[in-house]
Parts: sequence; structure tokens; C-alpha cells
Amino acid sequence: MDITIATPALLFPAISLLLLAFTNRFLALASLVRGLHANYKSDPDEILLGQISNIRYRINLIRDMQAYGVSSLLLCVLSMLTLFLGWQDAGKWIFIVSLILMAIALTMSIREIQISVGALDLQMNDIELMERNKK
Repeated sequence: MDITIATPALLFPAISLLLLAFTNRFLALASLVRGLHANYKSDPDEILLGQISNIRYRINLIRDMQAYGVSSLLLCVLSMLTLFLGWQDAGKWIFIVSLILMAIALTMSIREIQISVGALDLQMNDIELMERNKK
């Protein structure tokens, strides 16, 4: 199968949107960490320490997701360059590696979402438990 220089270029909008989404997740977590830091300084609580551990893992996942996404974008550019130079086989293989890196980033994104939902479930369970204890 022959690919053209336009084939890797098709990933540019998708990768850009994914990197934007990953960055937004990172910024939301950074804001949450700052809030937890302020809460912990005013009222040290063991529960906050557990949340920090969870958030640290998620931040590391997002960092890795961004690294794989950026690497995928760079390989798309390299693939386009090799195709432009007429090196079809090299361009194909580089593009394949780019797709694999993007798949890894997406898989990590799914994992980060699962962890996030788990953390929210814990918080909601805590609220429900407090409400039951009030009654």
C-alpha cells in the first residue's frame, strides 16, 4: 500500500485535540493540588494524603500521555518528511510507529479516566456515609 504525504497529516488535528485535552486534565489536577495544599495547611487530614497519592499517579499518567502524544506528532512530521523525500518504506514504518504511540497515549488516557472515576466514587461514598450518620 502506498501512502502519500497527506496520510500522516490527517493525524495533526486529532493529535492536537488530544494534547489539548491532556493539558486541560493536567491543569485541572494542578488546581486541585493547590486547593488540597491550602486545605492541608489549615487542617491537616489523613484523607487528603490519600488523595494526593492518587493525584500524583494521575499526573504522572498525564505526563506520559503527553509524551507519547508529542512523540506521535513528531513521528508524523518525520514520516511526512521521508515521504516527501521519496522514501516510501521508511515513511510507512515511521507512520506505523506514530500510530502505535498514539494508541498507547489513548490507552493511558482510558486508565487515567478510570482512576479519576474511582476517586470521585470514593468522595461520593464518603458524602453518602456522612449523610446516613446524620440521620
